[in-house]
Amino acid sequence: MAVLKNFGDAPLGGVSLTLLSPRHYALYSGMIPGLVAGHYRLEDCRIDLAPLADRAGASFLEDSAVGIDPARCDVTTARGERLPYDLLSLDVGSEGTAAPGAGPALRVRPIEIFLWNWEQLRESARRGEVTRIAVVGGGAAGIELLLAMQHGLSPAAVQFALFSDLPVLAGHGESTRRTINRILAERGIEVRAGRKVLAAVAGGLEVEGGGRFEAQATVWATGARAPSWIAACGIGTDPLGFVEVSDALQSRSHPEIFAAGDVASLAGKAGPKSGVIAVRQGPALARNLRLALSGKALQPFRAPARTLALISCGDRYAAASWGPLALRGAWLWRWKDRIDRRFVARYRLDT
Repeated sequence: MAVLKNFGDAPLGGVSLTLLSPRHYALYSGMIPGLVAGHYRLEDCRIDLAPLADRAGASFLEDSAVGIDPARCDVTTARGERLPYDLLSLDVGSEGTAAPGAGPALRVRPIEIFLWNWEQLRESARRGEVTRIAVVGGGAAGIELLLAMQHGLSPAAVQFALFSDLPVLAGHGESTRRTINRILAERGIEVRAGRKVLAAVAGGLEVEGGGRFEAQATVWATGARAPSWIAACGIGTDPLGFVEVSDALQSRSHPEIFAAGDVASLAGKAGPKSGVIAVRQGPALARNLRLALSGKALQPFRAPARTLALISCGDRYAAASWGPLALRGAWLWRWKDRIDRRFVARYRLDT
């Protein structure tokens, strides 16, 4: 979206742009917990890509990539089309990890599929068919989603349990971990940290040590994996299959390919996938695509040493994590709400 807006703001002559996307709308992930909780409507959280593409003079192909041939410089789509390129910019995101075992589990990615499954789960809970839900994943995404579902299901009597191999919010400061654990306790959430979930099975989970947790529904929020087709393209990747890029967001193996967001892995700077970092990479990606088209030297993307994390807590309440500091309060949710709405408004040209 940042690239499209950039080229729409200042068109570059002699350049043919094509947007390949499987959906007409982009959902802003930062507002999904608020959508699940009931604070937003779906239309509040989505951005129509067609006006952005049209303003940038880009052709819009509603399809998905399934392969890249770096030698021929073309992309193969799910419908069998081959799209040639001089420069290729990848921002295809990541996929949710699959739950081991044969039992049903809702994955948080793709978001569109999760939202459809959430609607079915909500109706089942309201009919009294679901009274216990397990969420696997102790990161910010898992916690936000759990608290959002709890709020969205109120006043239905549903118990929640959070499972995590590591301590809750293991990548954050001690003060933040204490704050979130306190909020989870206040909301009546059972936390089982440090116990590995072995499998999702019919009726619940199998836990390390021979235990079993009974639940009518399981939500799997354990992190991100690279799209499976990336590894087969011959592009240089990190050990997890994400496209390895330089500080300029340029593929280390194929300089005509750029990548940003979840699908990209900065060489030598492995870290958790973050929407905050992805948003900041957008303008840097647009700038370097322009420089590459002009044959000029690229500029490095400088990731901040630390980022502010605003963690929504189901109701109109949030916690903030900034290095060793932590805060909580309704005012933080209002602040996050303003930030999120401004972000969506920046790219919405259909209103």
